[in-house]
Amino acid sequence: MSLISVLIILVIAGFFLWVINAYFPMPGKIKKILNVAVVVIVALWLIIAFGLLGRLSNRHMDSIHMGSMHRPW
Repeated sequence: MSLISVLIILVIAGFFLWVINAYFPMPGKIKKILNVAVVVIVALWLIIAFGLLGRLSNRHMDSIHMGSMHRPW
């Protein structure tokens, strides 16, 4: 994924959050929950987009796989 597409997605997510916060009347608690949810979703998307989550899960699976192949006897 190119850096420009990542920036475009971040701008769209920021614009979406701004529109929701500015033009939709809702209690402050709901706005906070919505803001946190969007930030967490975007952060997870970035981690997956840059391949960090795949590397971590592959490393974990490799250690489990390699551990099962080496028998103590």
